[in-house]
Amino acid sequence: MHMQMMNSFRIPFTTLISYIPIIATIVTTLFSVILARATLRYVEATDKSLALAREEFEREWSPDLHIKMERVSSSEARIIVTNLAKTSVLLQLLQLRKISHAMPFERCRLNDPLVGGMTWTQGMGKRILACTGQEFEGPIAASMTFYAAGRMFRTDWFRSQIHVRDGRIISLEPSNMPARRVRVIERKGPERRREFVQDVTAEVPAERINTKPDESFFVTGA
Repeated sequence: MHMQMMNSFRIPFTTLISYIPIIATIVTTLFSVILARATLRYVEATDKSLALAREEFEREWSPDLHIKMERVSSSEARIIVTNLAKTSVLLQLLQLRKISHAMPFERCRLNDPLVGGMTWTQGMGKRILACTGQEFEGPIAASMTFYAAGRMFRTDWFRSQIHVRDGRIISLEPSNMPARRVRVIERKGPERRREFVQDVTAEVPAERINTKPDESFFVTGA
């Protein structure tokens, strides 16, 4: 009787073999879930590391200029521009204005490179007096437009308190720091930056090619 019951509960060998793929599928699924969770955690950690690295890179290499106006004498003042970042820039335009005026009063076009960590200085006494007039007491601001890494940036307005009497600079002291860092100037329309090298042959009309040169043309450097 006991042997008959044992024989009735005995599982055939072929049935056990048929269960092996099912067991393997279940084990593979469990391992896949575990690996997927580990991959998600790794991706999150990688994203955080990339965000920190990007933030550190921007802090070190983002352009950052500091502008200061300094009195030299009663008739002369100078502007000191300091490149606080590591990247070099190309100064393009210096603007001066009184805070009471929305539009800049003086614009000084430049083309001077400024290496990271260095300063650029230029006398601006006549321009500052032209902006303020013979009698003025109040804030005056300066802003710089420059190229860095192929993009154009502009600083915020750096303010200074100035006192002018009878066309003489009595005092000129910086008042505060700008609230914003430099920002990229968005260009609307075609690029207007002039290239240093131009292809002059591209502008020659087709009918003038392989013809006798006009007498009005001349060659230099021959």
